[in-house]
Amino acid sequence: MTHTARRMFELLEPICLVTFFADECNEELAALGHRTYWDGYFASRAAPLGRVPAEVVHAAFYSFTDGEVARHIPSVWETITPEASVAARERGSAASLRRILGGKVAASAGLVRAADLAAKAATSAPTEGRMMYAGMRSLPVPSDPVARLWHCATVLREHRCDGHVAALVGARVGGTEAHVLSALEQGIHPPESFGRVHHLPKQRLAAVMEGLRERGLVDAESRFTDAGRETRQRVEALTDELAAPPYDVLSPAELDELVAKLEPITAKLVAAGSR
Repeated sequence: MTHTARRMFELLEPICLVTFFADECNEELAALGHRTYWDGYFASRAAPLGRVPAEVVHAAFYSFTDGEVARHIPSVWETITPEASVAARERGSAASLRRILGGKVAASAGLVRAADLAAKAATSAPTEGRMMYAGMRSLPVPSDPVARLWHCATVLREHRCDGHVAALVGARVGGTEAHVLSALEQGIHPPESFGRVHHLPKQRLAAVMEGLRERGLVDAESRFTDAGRETRQRVEALTDELAAPPYDVLSPAELDELVAKLEPITAKLVAAGSR
């Protein structure tokens, strides 16, 4: 099932990315009163957890450095409720999908079937040890097919992310370290220039790189060692393994059908860059 989990990640991720890349979601969140993109990001993604403190969101999200979450949580809840943020994210994301896919695809029987099969998978896996997945599972599944497809893709994404965090913790790879290893895998050099970390204080980045060198994961020129590449591959393989349970509920025929229904949808989103 690990192959299935990887293929589903490839097909579902472009659906989720409209939340972060397209304009509609940010506009909906800004209309609520969120002052910046990151206000909206932290508020709407953390909202299924309720009014938890920054420390809890930092732990659940894992990949942000100390203090980044606290600049937004809990201050965003002073004027905007978690429920409002959840609703705005869903509205904006569904609107993005409709615009990118076009009316014919958005209203097609294929999309409805994909949304129904994705919902069957998204609502089937155990929630134990899956903080973000459990939070998303607590929300109602939308009745509108486009919103339902986005919602269930996002539920499955958070399930995968919970497993990815577990894999990173098991490999003793911190959040910033994970970004560095990802940058190297993408061929970005120096890895400190990667967009997810380049804004961090130079002293902080230098300490991360030195720690990776001491562990033998990168060399003196900040490039992968064999051990570093193996660690990255091991984390990704375990992430796929841990992401597989939701798809156990689908029969082989249903899995094939879900892939077939998603492929043309995902192709349009990839062509548009999910924007």
